[in-house]
Amino acid sequence: MREIVLDTETTGFDPEQGDRIVEIGGVELLNHLPTGRTYHQYINPERSMPNEAFEVHGLGDEFLSDKPKFAEVGQAFLDFVGDAKLVIHNAAFDMKFLNAELGWMKLPHLPWEQAIDTLAIARKKFPGSPASLDALCRRFGIDNSSRTLHGALLDSEILAEVYLELIGGRQPDFGLAGAGGGAVTQEAGSVWRPSPRPSPLASRLTAEEAAAHDAFVDALGDDAVWRRG
Repeated sequence: MREIVLDTETTGFDPEQGDRIVEIGGVELLNHLPTGRTYHQYINPERSMPNEAFEVHGLGDEFLSDKPKFAEVGQAFLDFVGDAKLVIHNAAFDMKFLNAELGWMKLPHLPWEQAIDTLAIARKKFPGSPASLDALCRRFGIDNSSRTLHGALLDSEILAEVYLELIGGRQPDFGLAGAGGGAVTQEAGSVWRPSPRPSPLASRLTAEEAAAHDAFVDALGDDAVWRRG
């Protein structure tokens, strides 16, 4: 299963009031494991940056002036996403902006069903507790010390770790390779147990240590626990 952990930065809160996307970051997961493949793009919003937004992400007019417009990168973004699920924290916000930008280009919208909202998952799993990205990092012991400002790619990388914890740990689909190289899978309800080693590991005990242990057990008598079983 392919998923893209996604984040955007914008000029504000509402595309219908003229706000635009200025950065997109995405991290690819395959079967809940990072592949190392990412998407990152700064975007010229074709408007000035409000100070309130600049204080959040630090992306100003001068920096963005030579970046491509969304119309120049929208199709490449869709090609990267494909039909992968989009893992987003507060998905309604990012999906609203992405679909507004795609709509202005006459490109297909991303269906809501394609999104997985980690904010909704966190609120359901920890009702009444803070569910911001920073709060979830504290809960799961994830290092977010480099997050002095919001950044789409950095936030996506952090969210990928949070997401894997939210769904049950960082290796929820853990499996081992079988003798033929294929993945070993579990049947529903079964308990995974390791297979015996084909060759036992060599003992770390020296001959002197083994002899000393035997002498110690002999001194304890016939009821010593080491003699049972």
